[in-house]
Amino acid sequence: MKEDHPGIYIPPPVIFAVIFIVAFFIQKIIPIDDSLFQKDATKTVGILFFLIALYLLVKGVWKFIETGNTLITIQPASSLQSSGIYKFTRNPMYFGLIGLYLALTCSIGNWWHIIFLPILILIIQEYVIKREEKYLARKFGQQYLDYKKKVRRWM
Repeated sequence: MKEDHPGIYIPPPVIFAVIFIVAFFIQKIIPIDDSLFQKDATKTVGILFFLIALYLLVKGVWKFIETGNTLITIQPASSLQSSGIYKFTRNPMYFGLIGLYLALTCSIGNWWHIIFLPILILIIQEYVIKREEKYLARKFGQQYLDYKKKVRRWM
């Protein structure tokens, strides 16, 4: 019997990295004035995004490690994460990756990174999160559906 899993074959961090790199190269082809990203205030905002992202990522990953769950999206989950940071958001790691994306954008980015951000979020929501949600509903049934009613997808 084939093991059930979310069916996400492209790891989410790879999706973030690819979109970031594509936006970087599009800036070379179709440049948009990026002087805002050279300002100290923008760099400071980037540091704040980084700290928030680091917090969310560490808390989310740590909870998975603590419970012996897998971070690999083509493996079955061993438990439903619903405590710790998961009491506030169902997707702290993806939220953290968005924060990291914004931190990098503020540090070395350009407007193409901002332009592609909604597309990136849409890809993560449609390709990753919705598949995970269907899988978790299959795997954990009512327990997941109750959790889903109490805790928002993002924040």
